[in-house]
Amino acid sequence: MWINRHFLLAAIGLAALLTCTSAYNPLEDGYEQIDRSMIFETPDPVSSSRYTTEQIERGRYFIALLGCGSCHTDGALMGTPDSNRLLAGSRVGIAYTSPFVDVNPGVVYPRNLTPDIETGIGAWSMDQIVDMVREGVTDHSQRTLPVMPWPAYTTITEDDAYAIAAYLKSLPPVRHLVPFNVDPGDEAEAPFIHFGVYWKE
Repeated sequence: MWINRHFLLAAIGLAALLTCTSAYNPLEDGYEQIDRSMIFETPDPVSSSRYTTEQIERGRYFIALLGCGSCHTDGALMGTPDSNRLLAGSRVGIAYTSPFVDVNPGVVYPRNLTPDIETGIGAWSMDQIVDMVREGVTDHSQRTLPVMPWPAYTTITEDDAYAIAAYLKSLPPVRHLVPFNVDPGDEAEAPFIHFGVYWKE
């Protein structure tokens, strides 16, 4: 009897859970499904005598695999990636502190990864790009916040990291200056998302 009662309670709980989860459809609330092929689109590199075709293509493969464009392409965080600014940084930021704790959360604006000298990584060396990918170290030797998920990339091999750098260095430069990052407590002047759920203009 004890076993049957617990099986009955478990069955009721499972039925309630299935009812709750199957009843909600975000598309009915006006949400739109993002076209994944657009988010992970990668720009065509320019041929270069400095890097091999195999190295550039391997780097492109990793950029797509790691989903770099989902943050570093303008509009991608809102589901409308700008094909003219692939990997050229985002004017929409990502909050990294809770709006329930900080009225004005800290915000990171994904930077321009094209080799534009003034607004991108054109002045970065190959080693600096590799250090950013594998260790989260910026060109000023500072550690970035793990909003850029470098802790997950620490096991990328040196050859693969240099392939990523070769691909980024081979892109056509796109001039696009993104907003400066915002510290917690300061008010952001540019839009941002919070955990992919909250939106503020």
